[in-house]
Amino acid sequence: MTSPPRVPTRTDRPSPSAREAASAATASRLAGLTARISLGKNVTAESANYFMLLGVTLFMVFFGLVMVLSSSSVESHSDSDNFFSRFWSQGAFALIGLPLMFLVSRLPARFWKKSIWFLLAAACFLQVLVLLTPLGVEIGGNRNWLRIGSFTGQPSEAIKVALVVWLGVVLARKRDVLDQWKHVAVPVVPVAGGAIALVLLGGDLGTTVIMAALVLGALFYAGVRMRYLVIGTLGMGAIAVAVALSSASRVGRIAAFFGGSSAANPDVDWQIKNGFYALASGGVFGVGLGNSHSKWSWLPAADTDFIFAIIGEELGLIGAIVVLLLFVLLAIVFLRIIHASTDPFARVTTAAIMVWLIGQAFVNIAVVLGVIPVLGVPLPLISAGGTAMISSMIAIGIVLSFARESSKESHTTPSAARSAGPRA
Repeated sequence: MTSPPRVPTRTDRPSPSAREAASAATASRLAGLTARISLGKNVTAESANYFMLLGVTLFMVFFGLVMVLSSSSVESHSDSDNFFSRFWSQGAFALIGLPLMFLVSRLPARFWKKSIWFLLAAACFLQVLVLLTPLGVEIGGNRNWLRIGSFTGQPSEAIKVALVVWLGVVLARKRDVLDQWKHVAVPVVPVAGGAIALVLLGGDLGTTVIMAALVLGALFYAGVRMRYLVIGTLGMGAIAVAVALSSASRVGRIAAFFGGSSAANPDVDWQIKNGFYALASGGVFGVGLGNSHSKWSWLPAADTDFIFAIIGEELGLIGAIVVLLLFVLLAIVFLRIIHASTDPFARVTTAAIMVWLIGQAFVNIAVVLGVIPVLGVPLPLISAGGTAMISSMIAIGIVLSFARESSKESHTTPSAARSAGPRA
């Protein structure tokens, strides 16, 4: 015989304090679960542009080291009886550039806003030392190198980094008055124009063209009126033509581009033709990594200005297309970061860096393909060149810092908006 069900008494029911404790524990578990889900979404969203840019950069640096080793081994052995001398040098600069890139990616925007005038002045001072003191060294007809002891570098690369940040700071501050030509001309012409003139006085027309392009790119993304940009482009183009015609060496490059020759620069025609031979002999699949014939003292600057020709020869059309796609992907990441940011300083600076790196890659590849006359600029992140490598990685570090900050803003703004909503 079963006993009747037991009726709970008052003492069996949970007390109000116990119910409150259980409710609090449940709310705490739900809050923790929601926070973990939200954190997972935030980490994924925050990491998208940052890790995409970081991954492309690291791959290009590694790929560049492999191609520098392949393209420079013969000349390295001829110069120093060591097949790896130029590779070790480039690798050392890459090891310096990597920590600098990560360090710069952690710097807040206020650091650049406070220190940019000093940094730009210091870079211009180094360029003045190149022009006016025995520390300046002339290489390939350009006095654009500074030699201190065993170290040789290009201060113009430091000017590029400082100039893109300076443009971002100044144009962001003046964004409300950029429709007036005076507010565009007053900061840009004396400061940016003066920095470009210092490089131009050294005879480096290629770097000057890149610097002029990044200035125009910064002005475009800052919202300057198109007619001001057209006038500026025409003015810079006229100056570039005048400078190109003022040197017998540059006239020789132009003559070689149109199929002629010049006694002042007889090696340019040789360089262009051997660049074509390297690309043609590569075919679709290439002759194999390390099997280039042009690097055996046939192609001048095989590891620097004409490394794209060696890539086309050893890796073929497929390798050349991969390099082009890498720069396309780099441009896409830059554009994503520009559109994700709400800070005018970050947008303008990122745009200037994008025009610098992508524009320089276009000029380098166009020279190898014979589309434009020889200007002598390296392929960013791939060609041999220590200061060029470090400056490019510092510039990318700056963009990485913007990617971090823009992702933080995108996730803190919605929560702030919710907390600022109507209250009961």
